Amino acid sequence: MAGPTRAPPGSIFIGGIQMRRNRVKEIWKSGRCATLGWLGISHGLTAEVMARQGFDALCIDLQHGTSEMKDVGPLLQAISQTETVPFVRVAWNEPAAIMKALDLGAYGVIVPLVNDAAEAAAAVAACRYPPVGIRSNGPVRAIHYGGADYVANANDEILVMAMIETKDGLTNLDAICATPGLDAVYIGPADLSFALGLPPRGDNPDPVHIAACDRIRDAAHRAGIKCVMHCASAAFAAGAVKRGFDMVMLTSDLASMIAGVRMQLDELKARTA
Repeated sequence: MAGPTRAPPGSIFIGGIQMRRNRVKEIWKSGRCATLGWLGISHGLTAEVMARQGFDALCIDLQHGTSEMKDVGPLLQAISQTETVPFVRVAWNEPAAIMKALDLGAYGVIVPLVNDAAEAAAAVAACRYPPVGIRSNGPVRAIHYGGADYVANANDEILVMAMIETKDGLTNLDAICATPGLDAVYIGPADLSFALGLPPRGDNPDPVHIAACDRIRDAAHRAGIKCVMHCASAAFAAGAVKRGFDMVMLTSDLASMIAGVRMQLDELKARTA
């Protein structure tokens, strides 16, 4: 006789529900700012090491990272050895790719270059099962990661975030934030710099850029959703936390590797000069 179904760590036990909780949603409910790490390298060991460093969530980047969809499953498996919440940034607002990432076990989807409310609504629909959305039923790995009641409860646990980073996105900001089912907007600072007529860069201190980011944050909060700031350093991220952002992306695997190597080489050169 088969034994009872075991629920994953952090699961919900309310009326028989066994789905794994989304810890980021719990952090937000408590009024705290969450931390996010970034995976630009398509290697399981890198993902596992990053996931063990204490980030609340970790994002696989399919837009600008080296990963392809074929890499997502193994990377999510590496992340799921920890309590870190797995996110995926898809390359485009395309339903099939969004649904595939979710079926493989992503608990959050970041959708780039969202220009208006219709595009935001399309992203939300791809993340939600009917009757709320259009997501197809087939959580091939997600049901093993999320729990036996995944399909019944995924709509309440999966986070969907729209990136605000274009001129049209800024123009239609309030309408995007008001999109039913959207959980957060995510600021892409480099493309936002383009939209503002500035050179692209992370951690942009330009007053025009800062003001635009604060405007996005305020619009999100007025609509009752969260706002995420993509940073490139602890100093800038700390400032974003103090400015009221709900999640900060602190650093990536590749940026950390480069910074660590440069630090060691610079120290060697200084000590042997």
